[in-house]
Amino acid sequence: MVFDACISENEKKFLLESLDSGLRLDGRSLYEFRKLEILPNKDIPGEVTIQLGHTRVTSKITCQVVRPNEKRQAEGVLNIISELSPIASTQFEAGRSSEEEVVLSRMLEKTLRRSKTVDLEGLCIVAGEKVWQIRLNLHFLDHGGNLIDAGSIAALAGLMHFRRPDVTVLGEEVTIHSAQEKAMIPLTLHHLPVSITFAFFNQGAFFVVDPSIEEEKVKDGQLTVSMNLSQEICAYAKPGGTPLEVDQLLQCTQLAMSLSRSIVNQLKTELNSSP
Repeated sequence: MVFDACISENEKKFLLESLDSGLRLDGRSLYEFRKLEILPNKDIPGEVTIQLGHTRVTSKITCQVVRPNEKRQAEGVLNIISELSPIASTQFEAGRSSEEEVVLSRMLEKTLRRSKTVDLEGLCIVAGEKVWQIRLNLHFLDHGGNLIDAGSIAALAGLMHFRRPDVTVLGEEVTIHSAQEKAMIPLTLHHLPVSITFAFFNQGAFFVVDPSIEEEKVKDGQLTVSMNLSQEICAYAKPGGTPLEVDQLLQCTQLAMSLSRSIVNQLKTELNSSP
């Protein structure tokens, strides 16, 4: 196992021994998430900042009218853009994709697009002519560990908070109304999936939920499970590392059910209470 140069052997040993004893540097239990703060922008629908421990991510969603895909002429378009820049951490280089960014992008793709989170047919204005294109941008501001879960929560929060303009279609005439003319329309979401990540240590002997950046530097492997409120598994991702036993996968799945439900309920409560 290769360790980051900024982690000394003594720090590595201390961290692993603490985890083996059921202790974490930030005082959490092994299966406890860090404190989650959800900060929606009251003036800009679709702009939400989430703070997960020391990890901070902002989602910004915009929309525009475009021609549909030739193969899906009655469906809108969802684009997800995430980039890890030196703003979040000096370990990232501008304009160069890291392995962490590739894993993050793939997991967001599986969790949100492939699981059909957004009702794309509901974004159709005139079949074959005009549809809404939804562009979801994730800006990672601080890297304190577990970017996948933080990005997943921020993305879902943005989709829940977003409102698009209302549209009137009369014959061939399409009118897009301003917010002053007609109330903005929320997206129709089929379900609400979020990712839960587990980091494994000591060749898979034990694991923690929502690893901090220090824990990520000494982990042997990682597993991410995306689930929704219906207890459906939307995506699994295990980017290498130590192999896992079946009972470990089942235990992680059970924990992901409970944790994802708690996070979605918090999103519903805090986003519904914002103007």
